[in-house]
Amino acid sequence: MSIDSLNWKILKCLQQNARMTNAEIGRQVGISSPAVSERIKKMEDAGIIQHYHTTVSPFEAGYQLKALITIRAFMGMLKPFLEKVKTYDEVINCYRITGNENIVMEVVLKNQKHLEVFIDQLIVYGETKTQIVLSHVVKHNPVKPLK
Repeated sequence: MSIDSLNWKILKCLQQNARMTNAEIGRQVGISSPAVSERIKKMEDAGIIQHYHTTVSPFEAGYQLKALITIRAFMGMLKPFLEKVKTYDEVINCYRITGNENIVMEVVLKNQKHLEVFIDQLIVYGETKTQIVLSHVVKHNPVKPLK
């Protein structure tokens, strides 16, 4: 499915606020609410729109640390880690990457002791590097049309 300029306008609205009503989107992009609904359904069916979700502030939920942890997996340990990482409650995002490391994870932790315990679980799979997140510089930037 090709994404025309009207669909990009709808996507822009949804990326700003996924709870925006079809009527409000229609007013902003200049089409009727049923037309918006039909276009959204087609984009969902095509896999362009994949999920709607709620973002929770880890700090307001009681976590004191957010960190990025990379792993350079030991020989034969990447596949077992790829299964194990799905079970860690601390991991909010995990990517398999190219370069010297194989994995980068975004994790939330209660405190420094929790970080230490978590890293101790990881080191059986490979060499880790940890960076503590101080603040977001760009957060949930929308996907925009290709130029």
